[in-house]
Amino acid sequence: MSTPPVLEVSDLGVHYGQRHALHGVSFAIGKGELIAVIGPNGAGKSTMFKAICGLVNHDGVVEVNGVHCHDHTDRMDLAYIPQRNDSDLNFPITVGELVLAGRRRFHRWYARPTSADRAAAAEALDRVRLGGTEHRALTEFSGGQLQRAYVARALAQEASVVLLDEALSGVDQPGTLELIEVFEGLAAQGTTLLVATHDLALARRRFNRCLAVNGTLRADGAPAAVLSAEALDATFGSGGRSALAD
Repeated sequence: MSTPPVLEVSDLGVHYGQRHALHGVSFAIGKGELIAVIGPNGAGKSTMFKAICGLVNHDGVVEVNGVHCHDHTDRMDLAYIPQRNDSDLNFPITVGELVLAGRRRFHRWYARPTSADRAAAAEALDRVRLGGTEHRALTEFSGGQLQRAYVARALAQEASVVLLDEALSGVDQPGTLELIEVFEGLAAQGTTLLVATHDLALARRRFNRCLAVNGTLRADGAPAAVLSAEALDATFGSGGRSALAD
């Protein structure tokens, strides 16, 4: 990697009592990379995201923009967008309020949003193709639109790295394609995105790099290599090849 990594993970591990959910994960990611994170259910993808963001206790080292942040729970240069559930669609706030929440890192908790905050939120919505929706309720949004609104909140937060857990799950085909185009546009502008996905065919076609996770990091590289038959067998067992064929 010719430039310093935005995110560097060394020997990351998470255990719950005697059970090791994740161990020995190491990788470095540069600015503007668009990365698919693949692996079977229960493989530790969500656990890895949460550990990187400091949401669960972990072993190993996480550095963001060259800063060792193991002792920091407020890793605001990172934004984690968990898998959507039905409760997200019933949360009684507007899109603008959701995105403005990303600006809280710059103020005391009781401070009111400034005009600069509102301008930053509006710009973030423009970047995800939701400009002018500030006053709409989240309940009016489709799954794909909701994911873009959460990405806008991460952009308003000025996060260097955005980690999205199953962002494409439950999103229809047009919404999926629009999300991917938004991700590609953001990566071109310098935002680094890691997207956990079960869509291996999409990972092959539209992502620059893949991380394969199952208890540890099984493969890391270009999609053609990580999604080869041998690498898929190492990650999924024999079911990986049929998943790619889908």
